Amino acid sequence: MTDKRMTADEVAGELRSGMTIGIGGWGSRRKPMALVRAILRSGLTDLTVVSYGGPDVGLLCAAGKISRLIYGFVSLDSIPLEPHFQAARQAGTIEATEYDEGMLQWALYAAALGLPFLPTRAGLGSDVLRVNPELRTVRSPYPDDTELLAVPALPLDAALIHLNRADAAGTAQVLGPDLYFDDLYAAAAASTYVSCERLVPTGALITDGGFSSLRINRWMTAGVVTAQNGAHFTSCAPDYDRDEAFQRKYVAAAKDPLAWREFEDTYLSGSEADYQAAVTG
Repeated sequence: MTDKRMTADEVAGELRSGMTIGIGGWGSRRKPMALVRAILRSGLTDLTVVSYGGPDVGLLCAAGKISRLIYGFVSLDSIPLEPHFQAARQAGTIEATEYDEGMLQWALYAAALGLPFLPTRAGLGSDVLRVNPELRTVRSPYPDDTELLAVPALPLDAALIHLNRADAAGTAQVLGPDLYFDDLYAAAAASTYVSCERLVPTGALITDGGFSSLRINRWMTAGVVTAQNGAHFTSCAPDYDRDEAFQRKYVAAAKDPLAWREFEDTYLSGSEADYQAAVTG
């Protein structure tokens, strides 16, 4: 099996400005934050980001990395509004495409299946069609003649996800209660990069969680990064919960330019190792 081990900065080096990048996780849960921080350190710009967003979106907005955001929501879960996303949205500094959560799932699923679109009832009767006038409806070819929303496929140039365990070949394991849609991100992407809490032998993936926990197969992945605490400050159950105190610090700093510069100097000006040392310090 091919050894696909990489560093987070090497993953950022594989990406290009202008790409469409999907970021797995959900809100402030199991986000690939070590990979996001690597993008912050890079020269990447003009990104289209696809996400059920949390601080991944906020940090990339604050750094001016995003030109377009396609999202089902952007939230910190225990804190409803992501402050940097809110500021970017209100200032109009990003192009925003807001879908119903089920529509975004369907868009990724269509791309994973190689289909141009998938029909759904999600979004009908709402303002989704008003704020996304490029969307179209289709009629069922069967006797029911039902009108449905045609959700266009959303192929990704790259996907970034974080899971609990992985082997060197890129098979990755989720041990928490929910995969969210990380498997759809991986299947919809030309290249998928997985960060993990711990790299283990392939056999340990089966003994620790069983086959049902292995939803990211090595055929999906282009690289794997060992990143202990790599989802911080989001949760990575069962390894650790969300760092609520740090999240509150992040939100408070985002509201004041001087405080945000101090936050950046303390936590985001150096390497991933520097970040982890500052967090534990």
